[in-house]
Amino acid sequence: MSLNFPLLLVIAVAVCGLLGLLDLLFLAPRRRAAIANYQGSVSQPEMAVVERLNKEPLLVEYGKSFFPVLFIVLVLRSFLVEPFQIPSGSMKPTLEVGDFILVNKFSYGIRLPVIDKKVIEVGDPQRGDVMVFRYPSDPNVNYIKRVVGLPGDVIRYTADKRLFVNGQAIAEQLVGSEPGTLGSAELYKEKLGEAEHLIRKEMTRYRMPPDQQWSVPAGHYFMMGDNRDNSNDSRFWDDPNIPKELHGMVPDRNIVGKAFAVWMSWPEPKLSHFPNLSRVGLIH
Repeated sequence: MSLNFPLLLVIAVAVCGLLGLLDLLFLAPRRRAAIANYQGSVSQPEMAVVERLNKEPLLVEYGKSFFPVLFIVLVLRSFLVEPFQIPSGSMKPTLEVGDFILVNKFSYGIRLPVIDKKVIEVGDPQRGDVMVFRYPSDPNVNYIKRVVGLPGDVIRYTADKRLFVNGQAIAEQLVGSEPGTLGSAELYKEKLGEAEHLIRKEMTRYRMPPDQQWSVPAGHYFMMGDNRDNSNDSRFWDDPNIPKELHGMVPDRNIVGKAFAVWMSWPEPKLSHFPNLSRVGLIH
């Protein structure tokens, strides 16, 4: 079973807050009354006794201590910025395995934690954005891909690995090559919307049947990895529990935020392998 960290964080904040409120409304007045009663019953009150009577229960003490920290973490993580680590190579060469990234949580609207209901409209995903979202077939799993199709778009991907949006071929320029899984891989410069970035194609691997086409419904997005032949993305999702016309589509309610920066890379988190800071920078 996947750990629902946002829910656990909300519960922890609520419990700590309730402990603090319980102390403020009930326990602290009782302690003050007990101290006043003791001081009125003796001519020379002992400080050790006063301190003992004024001592908070251990659970309340911990709750009040943790509440500010947990509350700040909840606000930052839910409404401002959330960190993620890249687990796979589906976004190479833009993102590498082990990259630690920051995700802007308010670029696409302010959402309540846990229920993910949008309460304030800020903006919508743009073509070319690198976006984190919850996988439609398993919302407990976070994915990161590039926004290719917006609501109302028609997306086509051909057997020769060319991308078309609304009938227009997306321009690409060969910039180099590197070793691939089954031979050589070529790197292309591609421009989606305002985003200019690199994509990677395995020249000896053909996973796509010819001329596959998708229509993006309202309130949904079509996502692809920059590592075009090594990415589990909208082209391949086929969930029998989801209506056929929504296969491969990411609904707006599943959006987590816009990835905007790499702050560290650590593919092998071991003492013998130090974090790599050479990849620190903005994500394009």
